[in-house]
Amino acid sequence: MHFLTVLLTALLPVAIIACAHGAEEMVIVQNGKTEARILVAPDASEMENIAARDLATYIYKMTGAKPKIVRDEQEVKNSLNRKDIPLFVIGKLALSEKPALQEALNRVKKKNPVLRADAIVLRTEGNRIYLAGSNEDSHAFAVAELLRRWGCRFYMPTEFGECVPEYDRLTLGQIDYAYGSPFEIRHYWVSWLGDTTGRDEFMRLNMMNHETVPSGHALGQYTKDLAPDGDIFKIPISERRTAEHVAAKIEADFAAGKRISLGMEDGIYTSDSPKDKELMSLQWDKYFLTPSLTDAFMELYNTVADILMQEYPNSNAKIGFLAYSNMTLPPVRDIVAKEPLVAYLAPIDIDPIHGMDNPESPPRQEYRDMMYRWAKVMQGRLVIYDYDQGMLVWRDIPNPSIASIRQDIHHYRRAGILGISTESRSAFATIFINLYIRARLMWNPDEDVDRLLEEFYPAFYGPMAKPMSEYWGAIFRAWEQSIVTEHEHFIAPAIYTKDLVRLLGKKLAEAERIARTLERKPSLTRNERLYLERMRFTRLSYEVLRNYMAMVEEAATKGNYAAAVRYGEAGLNAREQLTSMSGIFTTYKRIGENGYAWWPGEVQHYRELHALTDGTKGTLVKKLPLEWAFMRDPQNVGVERRYYDCPIDLTYWREKGKQYTLKTRKDYPPDTWETARADLYLQAQGIRHPDRQSYTGYGWYRTEINLSQQETEGNIHLMFPGLFNECWLYVNGELVAHRSDYKPLWWLNDYRFEWDVDLTGKLKPGKNTIALRIHNPHHYGGMFRRPFLYRAKTADR
Repeated sequence: MHFLTVLLTALLPVAIIACAHGAEEMVIVQNGKTEARILVAPDASEMENIAARDLATYIYKMTGAKPKIVRDEQEVKNSLNRKDIPLFVIGKLALSEKPALQEALNRVKKKNPVLRADAIVLRTEGNRIYLAGSNEDSHAFAVAELLRRWGCRFYMPTEFGECVPEYDRLTLGQIDYAYGSPFEIRHYWVSWLGDTTGRDEFMRLNMMNHETVPSGHALGQYTKDLAPDGDIFKIPISERRTAEHVAAKIEADFAAGKRISLGMEDGIYTSDSPKDKELMSLQWDKYFLTPSLTDAFMELYNTVADILMQEYPNSNAKIGFLAYSNMTLPPVRDIVAKEPLVAYLAPIDIDPIHGMDNPESPPRQEYRDMMYRWAKVMQGRLVIYDYDQGMLVWRDIPNPSIASIRQDIHHYRRAGILGISTESRSAFATIFINLYIRARLMWNPDEDVDRLLEEFYPAFYGPMAKPMSEYWGAIFRAWEQSIVTEHEHFIAPAIYTKDLVRLLGKKLAEAERIARTLERKPSLTRNERLYLERMRFTRLSYEVLRNYMAMVEEAATKGNYAAAVRYGEAGLNAREQLTSMSGIFTTYKRIGENGYAWWPGEVQHYRELHALTDGTKGTLVKKLPLEWAFMRDPQNVGVERRYYDCPIDLTYWREKGKQYTLKTRKDYPPDTWETARADLYLQAQGIRHPDRQSYTGYGWYRTEINLSQQETEGNIHLMFPGLFNECWLYVNGELVAHRSDYKPLWWLNDYRFEWDVDLTGKLKPGKNTIALRIHNPHHYGGMFRRPFLYRAKTADR
């Protein structure tokens, strides 16, 4: 137990603060005893009572003494007459006893809110501590602020994430503090059937709210009558008859002042309407490789709103919609959204790793400009639909997103964003403290993130803080400094390099040596038990990561699929142990993992590849080289110049190639051969456009292999076990195969991403020249698993 006096006014940046220096401290608890009382009005709301319980509970956890909660009207009156004991006065009772508190709230809360304005006030006067807010939730936020100032932190839901200091003596100096958040919506919701245990408490104690305007996929239920052949993605979007049809469907709810979703369905819309086609011609959406439908949809939404506003001008109804899929881009025309409309901007396919001001991410800078343009259209009614975890199909390894939110939050405030709504899996082995950092910045964009991280490690890990800060700091830096802008598990080798995984293992071992000393103590405090539990969590998290990355190396780099399966199974076993600790650490138990996109499906893919090489369905003939010559071909001149069999000059690469880093390789001279690895997609190797955009267009891989007579005999196949893009394969100068069925939006393909080419009769003894031409229109480019030749037992598999 520690002796600590807490002078609250020195700890956090404040909007309005006044301190009476030299004032006597108020003793709340001493030596496990307290006479303090927590007072709420007899008719207090549920949230006021929750706030009172929060205060009593955490004072007890800090000191072992629990103040009495007083609700009875006469007892409240009697208590208020006392001057000799500390009195916490909460909520509307505080506002009635001290009307000046309302004035303080009015000064700091957001002016002219669309939905609500959250603000808090904390003030000491004599023996009273007033804790109140601008609404029911904010009364609880005022209590949460006081707890924060006493050192309580809530990094994750449930007791696992609670860091509550232990004091013999708890005191309070004078406070006069008021603050209001600029964001009206500050919350996260749990998707993919994630575990919601502890979510409400976590949100409340981190000043998040449940405010929302529904915006989920809902439009189809109102437009299905207009859809030809029931195809809800093919409707006349901007035609007035569609707006009239939808307005009639939601008229009763609008008249009643309800909040309604007209969010587009989860897919890509098309239309044969002449008006839609005219509006679609205004801009091309390079992210979804289709015309943008934003102008057409804004025509629909504005017309629906206009029809209903004319009928019900006094309704305070709100209509939510998603700026998503091929209406993520802002409208081209000069449009102002009608007042009932609230948009949720959901940039699902735009770099989730970097901040808007990071020069290594042109897509994020484009998103910044899109956001400001949407903000102008929506006039203060734009909500950011925030994705965390950003890696949508992932592998239960850490996916921090602190680097992006700490930059972006300042742009959100500057743009007058209504709020932030985060979609989360609540898979804390993956997101770790992402939601905590988000919560703090949603409440106060000026929060010092470095300070939050600095105080996190000793609070969460205790004596293991130093090596654990180095452990997580290395992970955070790897993500922040990465050049990759793609999403999903294919980026993992670009982030979690062998050197990084080795460093993490070293730091974890250092921490565990300290933990073993702690384990030998005859008795442990509550916090010490939690420190050790968190170390076990971190060890299992590391085992998931270590085994996953070893699996990828064995499969993608070495082509050793038996070993890959062993590592994959070991990683999945570690994940099972992690999940058994708490359901909030992962989500796979609830959603199921069917298909090749998921980790068990990836392991199954390696089993199938192993069967092609071990004699079950085929026999390995030769692994192709790991390093190939590569030529960028943005002008599509490679066929004419015969890149498939022309002489290759790697002189410049051999002399100058090492001078190029991942960040500067974008400046490699055009029309000059270089090399590229076959176990990592092109962009992660630094192959980008000079403006740092992801390399798109044509490209050529070249290699040579020497084969014996025996190696050319039988049903010889060339397997590309991991390959993006439409491709053309040349063998010895002859075009032998075209991969024409690859879908340009990469996530629409079979997640094996393999291409099996029958080369029976195409190879010859001696030297063979293999050339692979790719066309990458979008994100990932090229090979990411090493190809191999195998002899199939039968002509088909």
